[in-house]
Amino acid sequence: MATRSDTTDGTYDRDAAARSALYALLARAFDNPDRELHAAATNGDLTGEVDAYLERSSISIERPDLETGRDYEELCGVYNRLFTLGHAEYTDRTDGSLDSEGPPAPLYESKYRDADWNTINVDLARAYEHYGLSVSGDERDHHDNLRLELEFAAYLARREAAGEADAARARRDFLDRHLVPFATALERRLEDLDAGFYAALARLLERVVTSDRRDLRERYGDRDHD
Repeated sequence: MATRSDTTDGTYDRDAAARSALYALLARAFDNPDRELHAAATNGDLTGEVDAYLERSSISIERPDLETGRDYEELCGVYNRLFTLGHAEYTDRTDGSLDSEGPPAPLYESKYRDADWNTINVDLARAYEHYGLSVSGDERDHHDNLRLELEFAAYLARREAAGEADAARARRDFLDRHLVPFATALERRLEDLDAGFYAALARLLERVVTSDRRDLRERYGDRDHD
């Protein structure tokens, strides 16, 4: 298992770089599946890539089984049913009233938190803007989308790899405030839904963010004690 590199002399932190790559991989895995992701999830390449990043880092977790036996169209259907498609049914056939709700496991932090949507998204927007980042106009998504949060964690780890201790502290704060509670709630939801491949992916996510936060707290302390 790799150990953390000392960046005070200008060397590159291999551990932080591996964590960045792992966050980026998780962001891709929670996006709409393409054929490349499906192939990786069926032929073992996804498992191998995760294992490689874990080996290069000092994260010590049990990796869940990340392979799926579904074909590509089936995997796309599962993704849509879990994360994007709402459910609607007529509750009173006499007047045609419609009872509708969103997907069972939306990929937005605000759907799992007691804080209101505006509070969460404004806080995230400020965090992104502090580093000169913004949500792409082409994507037009809310700041609390899981993929965007994972990409931000990857970005902060990449800056840490280049020797920025402030970026590591920022990632600790970001994990505390947003990504750990989000990942924990999403993992529970997908476990309750018996969501197969995506439940396993959520277990991996929860274990990675929890381990990463623990390591950062050991190095920099809790946020309240800085």
